[in-house]
Amino acid sequence: MSRNDDFQPLNPAEVPRFADIATFMRTRRHPVDPAVDVGLVGVPFDLGLNYRTGARDGPAGVRAASRIIRRVHPVSAIKPFEICNVADLGDAPVNPMNKDRSIEAIEGFFAELVGAGIVPIAIGGDHTIPLPILRALAKDRPVGVLHFDAHADTLDELCGSKINHATFLRRGHEEGLVDAKRVIQVGLRGSRFDENDIQYGYDVGYSIITMDEYEAMGRAAAIERIDQVLGDGPVYISLDIDGLDPAFLPGTGVPEIGGLTPRDAQVILRSLQGRELVGADISEISPLHDPTGITCITVANLMFEMLCVIADSVAARRSA
Repeated sequence: MSRNDDFQPLNPAEVPRFADIATFMRTRRHPVDPAVDVGLVGVPFDLGLNYRTGARDGPAGVRAASRIIRRVHPVSAIKPFEICNVADLGDAPVNPMNKDRSIEAIEGFFAELVGAGIVPIAIGGDHTIPLPILRALAKDRPVGVLHFDAHADTLDELCGSKINHATFLRRGHEEGLVDAKRVIQVGLRGSRFDENDIQYGYDVGYSIITMDEYEAMGRAAAIERIDQVLGDGPVYISLDIDGLDPAFLPGTGVPEIGGLTPRDAQVILRSLQGRELVGADISEISPLHDPTGITCITVANLMFEMLCVIADSVAARRSA
C-alpha cells in the first residue's frame, strides 16, 4: 500500500458526484495531524464586512460545488492526490457573536496546522481571514504575497475598525508578516473612499498592477512581472474573488465591474509551479448572491489550480 492510500478522495469515475457527504474535492475528512501534507480548510467568517454579508456560507457552497473536480490537472498533469496527502480538515472555529474572538480562534487553528507541518488552502469567509492565517504562517519569517483583488486592502481603518476585510495588507506589513518587496497586487480597480486608498502600498514598496495596467500590458507581461516580484522565498496566495469580474462570479460581497477573467486567474496560478508555496486563501464567496451556483463552481476550480501547484511545491520540498 502506498503512503497516501488512506487519503485518496472518492473517485468520480466510481462514485456518483451527487452521492455521499460533501467535502472539499471529495477528500477524506481528517483531524489535524502530521500525516496530512495539504489541508483544505473552511473559514466561515464574515464579521469583517461593511457591505453585503453571506461569506460565512462560502465553505459549505464550495464543498458542494467541488464535487465537479476530478483528479489530474489537464495541462501540467499534476496528480495532487497521488503526490501528497490531501484532506478536508473541517472549518476553523469562529464565534459568530464576536469578531475579535473569532480572529484569535482562526489564528490558533492555523497555528496548529503550521505546528503539524501542514500547508493550508483556506476557503472563506470574508477577506479579513488572511491576517490571522498569516499571523500563524509568517510568525518566524515574512512571506511574499500574490494578491488578487479589486481593492488594495491597505486602509488603516474602516468604520472605526482596524481589522476587517479592507486592512489585511496594512496590518500584515505593520506586523512584519509580509516582505513588502515581494508583494504584488493584481486587478485593483474599485472606486475609492478617497484619493489615498491605495497609496500605502506604493509607499511601503508593494508592486501594484491595476486593472487598466493589466489590460494594457497583457497577461504574459503581467505574469513576467509577478515572477520578478515574487523572486525566491516563501509565497502566500490570497485571492479575493471580487478581483475577478462579477459577470463570472456574481456571488461576492463587493462586486466590481471590469475585472479579471477566471481564465486569467487560472493561467497566473499555473505560472506559480516551482515556487515555495506556503499557503493560500480564496475569500469573499457569498453563495446567497448567486442562485446559479457558478461562483462556487469557479472557486472550486481555482482551488484545484492552487492545490496542484501547492502539492507540487510540497512534494518537491519533501524530496529535496
